[in-house]
Amino acid sequence: MGREQARRIATAFLPAQWFGNRRDYYYSRGKLGSDPLYPGVLGALNDAPAVPLLDIGCGLGLLAHVLREHGNALPYHGLDIDAGKVARAEQASARAALPQARFTCMDASAALPAHLGNVALLDVLQYLPAPAQAQLLHDAAARVAPGARLVIRTTLADHSGRDHATRITDMLAHLVGWMGTRPRHYLDAESLHTPLETAGLHLRMTPLYGNTPFNNWLIVGDRPLAA
Repeated sequence: MGREQARRIATAFLPAQWFGNRRDYYYSRGKLGSDPLYPGVLGALNDAPAVPLLDIGCGLGLLAHVLREHGNALPYHGLDIDAGKVARAEQASARAALPQARFTCMDASAALPAHLGNVALLDVLQYLPAPAQAQLLHDAAARVAPGARLVIRTTLADHSGRDHATRITDMLAHLVGWMGTRPRHYLDAESLHTPLETAGLHLRMTPLYGNTPFNNWLIVGDRPLAA
């Protein structure tokens, strides 16, 4: 994203007092300005039907801010297992006066709320063991409405240099405390495709490296309209 857009969104994460913790502000500003995730997801949702979006593993809810910044008014529901991040996401959403945005603290690997619409699953899968990955992919796909889509950003296990760089960075994020859970399993392309295609989604997969060393991919799964 552009520097000014990133700065404008990040201001919602400034502390209430000048001497407060600015970690979320600098994290948001840096991530929005450097990570190709958000342009990729915006492009994937640009022509998606105007049905609610479930963001599984929403973190600070940056996707909600990015969508509203670009005029996308999809009703937004963010889920995350980290109660602290959810609380800060709610505060930033209120400060930015984001319309139709809400957040829930929930372990998505245990259960998902009722939903039928679009679904986002961004940078989540590697933090789950293989059986839980397959179940979450199945459950996420089941919540994609006819004509709507599932948007995934994930790394893929292919033993490349990018794969190794991603694994090291994920572990460091856990060690410094940003991610509450450590990486558990890196799935390969076949393990991703099989449950989604079995669930009736039509998949498109493109690399989403940007200027990073990471092995990130954007997967878009469309559910056809009923005949």
